[in-house]
Amino acid sequence: MKQVNEILKKYEIKPYRYSTNGKVTIVDTEMGRFAVKPKCDKKEIFSYLKSRSFNYYPNIINQEDDEYEITEYIEDTEYPNEQKMMDLINLIGLLHNKTTHYKEVDFDDYKEIYEDINNNIEYLSSYYNDIIILIDTHVFMSPSEYLLARNISKLYSALNFCKGELEKWYELIKDKIKQRVVVLHNNLDLSHFIRNEKSYLISWDKSKIGIPIFDLYILYKRHALQYDFTEILKYYEMNYPLQEDERKLFFILITLPPKFEFDKNEYEMTKYINEQIDLLYKTEKLISPYYSK
Repeated sequence: MKQVNEILKKYEIKPYRYSTNGKVTIVDTEMGRFAVKPKCDKKEIFSYLKSRSFNYYPNIINQEDDEYEITEYIEDTEYPNEQKMMDLINLIGLLHNKTTHYKEVDFDDYKEIYEDINNNIEYLSSYYNDIIILIDTHVFMSPSEYLLARNISKLYSALNFCKGELEKWYELIKDKIKQRVVVLHNNLDLSHFIRNEKSYLISWDKSKIGIPIFDLYILYKRHALQYDFTEILKYYEMNYPLQEDERKLFFILITLPPKFEFDKNEYEMTKYINEQIDLLYKTEKLISPYYSK
């Protein structure tokens, strides 16, 4: 708190009340409300966003060489989360649109993605084979074991789909010369979107330049069970159509099942497996129209 007070004093900001939200200190003053947090070292990202007229983030009011970052505090407007999600994906489409540029392909980057996913598929296939063999030796299955065994064909189907699509994706990109990249927020969550007089994105600490689908992937993994991503993806592509190889990689990543480690109590483990199986079915429903055409 002493360091926060020192940085506030430097800018003649006189607080009369403090509150905290995670790493953020919220300061009430006669000049208004401010948020103070450890500096986010993203000078180049913010400079680039400013040059592209993308200013949908809280205004930073202190100097770049300060240890802490002071921003205006934005009050969030209460309205339905479903609409909030659509507003968020609209803003992400705008972010990607405004920051799109092309760079020479470093094929080692693509090769690394291919090998990482392929190794993960091979590992998960072997892992689930071993798990099922082990479960079959039990006289009585636990609820979580029974749930996994009953749905193991869905996991194998997802892994086989990913394996086949990965080879098709690799064929699509192996002769590419240019790669489309954007500014990625890289930490998308509904809690990082604020709507007031306009829309704002906060928590840019992990932002970087990369392939646009990684923002979609993070958002999907965090919120797919809560919202209808069929409409969300369509809405995003109205503003920022994905290229064929980008869409294929996105579908591979969201279909790839997790590793179920039996490291929770039985209730939590059963609940977790059930949620992940539901997610596999929901993902299949999302992507199947793209393959039935």
